[in-house]
Amino acid sequence: MLLSTVAFGQDVKPKTERQIKGSFYAYWGWNASIYTNSDINFSGTNYDFTIQNAVAIDRQSAFDPKLYFNPAKVTIPQYNLRIGYFINEKYEISFGADHMKYVMRSYQTAKISGYIKNSGTSFDGTYDNTPTEIKPQLLLFEHTDGLNYLNLEIRRSDKLFEYKKFKLHINEGIGAGCLLPRTNTTLLNNARYDQFHLSGYGVAAVAALKFEFYTRFYIQSEIKLGYINMPDIRTTIHPEDRAKQHFSFLQSNVVFGVNFNTKKRK
Repeated sequence: MLLSTVAFGQDVKPKTERQIKGSFYAYWGWNASIYTNSDINFSGTNYDFTIQNAVAIDRQSAFDPKLYFNPAKVTIPQYNLRIGYFINEKYEISFGADHMKYVMRSYQTAKISGYIKNSGTSFDGTYDNTPTEIKPQLLLFEHTDGLNYLNLEIRRSDKLFEYKKFKLHINEGIGAGCLLPRTNTTLLNNARYDQFHLSGYGVAAVAALKFEFYTRFYIQSEIKLGYINMPDIRTTIHPEDRAKQHFSFLQSNVVFGVNFNTKKRK
């Protein structure tokens, strides 16, 4: 027996979701950083010496809503700013500023090699791996306004979990860029110097967890491991006075982001 039946069913609305490709995002947050020890060379007309294995730390601003959320003061703490574009559903390209702070510890004892002459200070002499206390009268050296790593990154994002309006992503990538520090330096008898100067380059790898809610908003936790080489640091008002150093860093970030121009698709 063969039976033919015609039936009419209720129309079902197609499910829609947000399209990531072609959209933009921006985030803002804060970082904490640690640095490896660094050999720092200082050279000028009357001196050429190297501080070996100099110890440096970052400089955290105590949490105060009037500082961290005041538009006139938000650039004072160590911050991260990034603007990005989704090439497709997985990959994004972005430009960012990592405003870290680097402070060489004063009064540490470090070995110095080289010479200082005719400086008019008690530090004149020849040094040969000589243990020396780094007093502010000899040197104050900080990238505190700030280290300013300006970089391009490419990242990949993969969704780990989704529940209703909430998603969890893992994010990883690599990047490279330049260093534009504003270096606060007082060296021997020279006046304090504190000006922006393009000083070198950096490379880094990053991994992150992103908690996204209602498609447009997210909170992200990041770990970034990188290398910085600055062969051309300005130290005084005299153009011939220079410093150079290289070191690695580990940065932890918490950022808050917004996605823009996401479109619905079937």
